[in-house]
Amino acid sequence: MGKDMPMNELDFRSGDYVIPLAERLRPQRLGDVVGQEALLGPEGGLRRMLNAGTLPSIIFWGPPGTGKTTIARLLAAEAKMVFEPVSAVFDGVADLRKVFSRAGDRLRKGQKTLLFVDEVHRFNKAQQDGLLPRVEDGTVTLIGATTENPSFALNGALLSRAQVLVVERLSANALGLLLARVEHDQGGVLPLDEEARATLIAMADGDGRYLITMASLLLGLPAKPLLDKATVVKIVSGRAPSFDRVGDQHYNLMSALHKALRASDADAGLYWISRIIAGGEDPHYILRRLTRFATEDIGLAEPEAVPRALAAWQAYERLGSPEGDLAIAGLVIYLATAPKSNASYVAFKAAKKSAADTGSLCPPAHILNAPTKLMKDLGYGANYAYDHDDPDGFSGQNCFPEGMGRQRFYHPVERGFERELVKRLAYWEKIRAKKWSLWDRDS
Repeated sequence: MGKDMPMNELDFRSGDYVIPLAERLRPQRLGDVVGQEALLGPEGGLRRMLNAGTLPSIIFWGPPGTGKTTIARLLAAEAKMVFEPVSAVFDGVADLRKVFSRAGDRLRKGQKTLLFVDEVHRFNKAQQDGLLPRVEDGTVTLIGATTENPSFALNGALLSRAQVLVVERLSANALGLLLARVEHDQGGVLPLDEEARATLIAMADGDGRYLITMASLLLGLPAKPLLDKATVVKIVSGRAPSFDRVGDQHYNLMSALHKALRASDADAGLYWISRIIAGGEDPHYILRRLTRFATEDIGLAEPEAVPRALAAWQAYERLGSPEGDLAIAGLVIYLATAPKSNASYVAFKAAKKSAADTGSLCPPAHILNAPTKLMKDLGYGANYAYDHDDPDGFSGQNCFPEGMGRQRFYHPVERGFERELVKRLAYWEKIRAKKWSLWDRDS
């Protein structure tokens, strides 16, 4: 190593191969893994398995940079198994066959194999099914890693043969420990003031590998002056919050936004919509979801909610980003602060169920049009009460199928505009009861 070479991750070489800083800092024992106490602590699930001398097939589910590959490698070492890594992105069936062949040879000699499949959710159904026979007959113990929800990404047959264990995103404390390891490896403290250090950890967003990558950009800088927050951000640049438009984060963040609006929490709603927009979600999809929220969770408690949602949608289409993002933010605040009611949603579900249960009942004859003599002779339109001719503007006539009985699907809440609808429905119910009693008496 030349004396003039700067002190950074290029310093450490194995022959002509540059060993990345993240690889140099990879834990050598399970006890060195940070941030996964629920799995690896004294009472952790993996620790109990190892203590019992058993290691079933496992699917590790968690965000990137949290140690899934490292844990799998160390599990193999602790269980005295040969570690065979494959990637679902680069390797196919032919590669798996070679692994299975080697594993079969080892098994006949009494040596077990741990097959680690990174990004296992990227295997198609046929490839996932191809793993099953060798997992079932003990040729390999499967450890799969995925950033996607296994319930959606993996087929049921594979899931039934493996335990799903959640690998958590790294906490600020765990990331702080990783940063300290970087400094110990370099033999000095990074030139960061307290706020800059916290900012670097926050920018990592729970991803240890990314934290080490950012820290490597700061190696070799003078010890003085200490860098402030703005300088650190400028050097390492920003990172979009974790978000996958077709993956689990997509559904999680949209669910968080929806529930924050339902809880009338405008500030939380603004936070989640900012995360979603920064992550690159299609604004038209966002606006579709917000319009759906207006119909499902606000409904008639605020009849202006849907027009406001459509207006924001149109404003975005006219303006585009970033100016149109403000229309989305304004809509989020409006929906969060509007009165809430799902009465229309509940009523429609109940009506659909009733319609499915009652089949093809005909409407009552008196509310059917009779454009022909035959239809009049059959009683269509007979005794129809024209509501506008009634002194109350309300006839109270039955509009349900004959023999079905009157149903009550819609129950408005005492919030927003629906408070007025409660009064109207009660008034009409009172008139209906009066008119029906008169009809019953006359009949």
